[in-house]
Amino acid sequence: PPSRVLHIRKLPNEVSETEVIALGLPFGKLILWDEDETRTVISYSAAITMVNYYTAVTPQVRNTPVFIQYSNHKELKTDSALNQRAQAVLQAVSAVQDGNSPSSDPGVLDLAPPPSPVLRIIIDNMFYPVTLDVLQQIFSKFGTVMKIITFTKNNQFQALLQFSDPVNAQQAKLSLDGQNIYNSCCTLRIDFSKLVNLNVKYNNDKSRDYTRPDLPTGDGESANKDHSLLGTPSGALASYSSGGGYSSSLSLSQGGGAISPLSAAAAAAAAAGRVALSGSGVSGVLLASNLNEEVPLILRVYGDVQRVKILYNKKDSALIQLSDGNQAQLAMSHLNGQKVFGKVMRVTLSKHQTVALPREGLDDQLLTKDFSGSPLHRFKKPGSKNFQNIFPPSATLHLSNIRDGVGEDDLRLLFSNSGGTVKAFKFFQDRKMSLIQMSSVEEAIQALMDLHNYDMGGNHHLKVSFSKSTI
Repeated sequence: PPSRVLHIRKLPNEVSETEVIALGLPFGKLILWDEDETRTVISYSAAITMVNYYTAVTPQVRNTPVFIQYSNHKELKTDSALNQRAQAVLQAVSAVQDGNSPSSDPGVLDLAPPPSPVLRIIIDNMFYPVTLDVLQQIFSKFGTVMKIITFTKNNQFQALLQFSDPVNAQQAKLSLDGQNIYNSCCTLRIDFSKLVNLNVKYNNDKSRDYTRPDLPTGDGESANKDHSLLGTPSGALASYSSGGGYSSSLSLSQGGGAISPLSAAAAAAAAAGRVALSGSGVSGVLLASNLNEEVPLILRVYGDVQRVKILYNKKDSALIQLSDGNQAQLAMSHLNGQKVFGKVMRVTLSKHQTVALPREGLDDQLLTKDFSGSPLHRFKKPGSKNFQNIFPPSATLHLSNIRDGVGEDDLRLLFSNSGGTVKAFKFFQDRKMSLIQMSSVEEAIQALMDLHNYDMGGNHHLKVSFSKSTI
């Protein structure tokens, strides 16, 4: 039965007090820790929330899954000498939570008064996209996030994030530093910034001031009005109110496998209300049906297509192999049910693990094509900006790499010739990027397939992707 005392199993031998305390820190104030039995005590409601959350999302300590359950004990009474260090750490953490100076031995845990409400965040091993909205969801558990600025420095994605209170920044740093956002990658490295206040000029995908919704969007695409990209209207992913802890994107294993990042666009897919499937062991091969010969290549928007095999007895169906299972899930979630060339496309996960090339000398009537060496792969480079610019199919397209001298009329004509009607157009200030709105999503899909990588001359190939904005 539920108890305020929780029992934690399978902790690695070298675990520190701070690491155990960090498991419970987001849920409430820890009261006692029995080091011998590895139990914690928090408030009754917080204990229930913590157990419910960690039942669905298995936490990891030093890359080792640990398990949390209710204890048979209703309370803990311990004053052993072995427990003194744990108590000192708890006192220090409690002092920080209360905003007071810690009274414990300063050698136990470095919890000096936080120098700033601004954290500097570096993402190591960034194999999947981390957006401003992802950071806001994760860090807002620890207090009010006021401002975020993201940027790339030394080929690393970094961010400055300002809390309303330095104590909140310290709590976030204590709990999240060294955590992986997604399983085995996107590791958070967190330090205090020397800045004490951030100056945000624009609200867009690169920066945001949550206290100033009136700020302009600047040169980039306008910011989505829904800032909560990881929360979904359909409740497909755990929210704070139901999960009680971090957003479900935070990598704590589930059932021994990873909670899947939705590959290249976790936030975008979740915003569309898609369910995150487990990425561990999922095939990277899709079965697509009700399509024509060119349609499989639309999947390049969501992953790197490696091979395509048209089925011999069903020419409107194909097996399509992407780089991994996460890309396959993303493509399926966005493209299943989309109308292309007048047909509603059906996309499901295949039982096949790979698409085999025909044996040498065997004539398969060119039904199998190998795209593994294609120059059109968007996601070969980890941390590429392409990971952060993937959205569900929409009537509005984002164009980039526009050649100097190419004007609005030229682009309107080009996209009209693809068989659609251009409803609106907008250049960005540098005129190397623009938005173009077709009359329907179907027309936009066809235009993207026809014109992505279009040779504009002068070694300029037009880049086309779906946009989340409207004109």
